[in-house]
Amino acid sequence: MTHDQVVIVLNTAAWSGGVGVAGALVLWLGRRASVRWLTLGVATTAVLAVVAGTVATSRAMFLSHHDLGVITLVAAVAGVVALVVALAVGTALARWSRQLRDEARRFGESGAFVAGRSGPAEFTALSEELRNTSEKLAESRERELTLEQSRRELVSWVSHDLRTPLAGLRAMTEALEDGLADDPARYHLQMRSEVDRMVRMVDDLFELSRIHAGVLRISPQAVALGDVVSEALAGADSVAQARGVRLGGYVDEDVLVTADPASLSRVVSNLLMNAIRHTPPDGVVEVRGRAVPDGVELSVTDACGGLKDDELSRVFDVGWQGSAARTPAHDNAAGGAGAGLGLAIVKGIVEAHLGNVAVSNHEPGCRFLVTLPT
Repeated sequence: MTHDQVVIVLNTAAWSGGVGVAGALVLWLGRRASVRWLTLGVATTAVLAVVAGTVATSRAMFLSHHDLGVITLVAAVAGVVALVVALAVGTALARWSRQLRDEARRFGESGAFVAGRSGPAEFTALSEELRNTSEKLAESRERELTLEQSRRELVSWVSHDLRTPLAGLRAMTEALEDGLADDPARYHLQMRSEVDRMVRMVDDLFELSRIHAGVLRISPQAVALGDVVSEALAGADSVAQARGVRLGGYVDEDVLVTADPASLSRVVSNLLMNAIRHTPPDGVVEVRGRAVPDGVELSVTDACGGLKDDELSRVFDVGWQGSAARTPAHDNAAGGAGAGLGLAIVKGIVEAHLGNVAVSNHEPGCRFLVTLPT
């Protein structure tokens, strides 16, 4: 680089740099102004820096007054064009910013956000992110409403299910006290049955509260699925006979699953009792267990007649007991009608084992499928 070129560079840098520093200071002081004026300020600073550097260099080159005037005029016209363009861009940015602000305000008022497609990529990305947030909040509100409805139904159903045996116990107690019971032994047996039913209900509520609180403790170990199913079938056999329901099933040999034995036993028992409860006399409840590539599958099929789509989505809700048409007339037989907690407990225990439980219509009723990792 020649000496003249070095002088030109230094001279231009000094004048343009001075204007740039002054413009940056002004922009910093006015940083809270509208983006329209900030954009115009940036363009003004750039134009003035170019004009200052050009004029200073031209004077240093000892150009004629005519040539200097031409250069100055050209720089001024170019600067005006640049400022007009900058003002237009700044105005558009301000308008897009206001639109985004209005959409965000409506989002806060209604909870719904409609993403706009105008503006630069950053504005569009922000708008899209707000739309995603709106959808997540809507889903969260829907879940909260569903949970609140489930809690209300649970309180209503549990209150009813507790009130009925308590009323019966009170009546039988008064009959025994007044000496009006013609068969006290039968009354005592019935009272014991009602107390056991309430104890089971309280145990279910306690188990469900632990699941929802995330404090359910499991101790996984290798468990033979066939043994768990056999024990559950033996425990449910008396209830099935009282209801005229036949139990059957088959588990492949040597099927091992890593699970908490007590919790897994409760899952199978709850599914069996639910299937027996909703299967009419002479119906069949079948259990099937097998190993699959990703773990172990356990299915329980009943003869309830199937469920509607909206009912399938609510099967595992807390307190849901199904429609009246699905509840057999003999529901007051051994085992009771339950409080709609069994399947919710099944889902909580299975998910605590990192598994999955689902339900689908399967002729002649429903099929509950539990998948557990090995």
